[in-house]
Amino acid sequence: MDTVIELSGVVAVLGQFPALAGVDITVQRGEIVLLQGPNGAGKTSLLRVCAGLLPIERGTGQVLGIDLATNREAIRSRVGLLGHANGLYLDLTVMQNLQFWASTVAAASSEVSDAMATMRIDGRLAEVKASQLSAGQRRRCALASLIVRRAEIWLLDEPHAGLDAAGRDELDALLRSAVASGATVVLASHERDRALGLATRTVTIDGGGAA
Repeated sequence: MDTVIELSGVVAVLGQFPALAGVDITVQRGEIVLLQGPNGAGKTSLLRVCAGLLPIERGTGQVLGIDLATNREAIRSRVGLLGHANGLYLDLTVMQNLQFWASTVAAASSEVSDAMATMRIDGRLAEVKASQLSAGQRRRCALASLIVRRAEIWLLDEPHAGLDAAGRDELDALLRSAVASGATVVLASHERDRALGLATRTVTIDGGGAA
C-alpha cells in the first residue's frame, strides 16, 4: 500500500508544553483514520503537524513523501486542514472564497460550481458574504474549499460541528467519495458513534502519544 503519513517518535511543542511526546503513526492512502482521546491529548496538534503548520522538535516525519523537518511548507498545497475555525474570508462571498482557493491550484470555474452544488451553497448563497452565513453554511463553504483544492489528505478537527443532521450525512458521503477518488482522511471527532461508522481504523491519542 501507499504510505501517505509516517511519523516516528515525533515530539512537537506549543510554547513550553510538549503537545506531542513521541508519536508513532502510519497512514495508508485511502484510509479514514479516527483520532480518539480526551481533550488536550494532542489530536489537534497531530493534525497541525501533518498539515505542515506545527514544526517537529524531535523524531522523523513524512507526509506525501515530504520531510517534515526540512520542507514542511511544501505540504500545505497538497493537504486540507479544517479545524474549529473555518478559514474563510468573511468579507468575501461564498463564490469569491472558493474562487480564491481555486486560484491556488489552478482549478477550473466548473470545479468551483461543482463544489458549491455538492455542498448546497450555490444559487443565491453563492453571492452571500461569509460573514452573513449561518454556522452550518460556513462549514459547508469550508468543506467546499477542500473539494476545490483537490486535497490529497483531508485533516479534519470536529468536521461535523455546526452541521444539521442532513449536513452530517452529506459530509459522511462526501468523505467516502473523496476516499474513493484517492484521497485520505484523518479526523478527530467527539461524535463517536458517527465517526466509528465512518472510520476504517482508529488511533488513540493520550498524553501526547499514539496507540
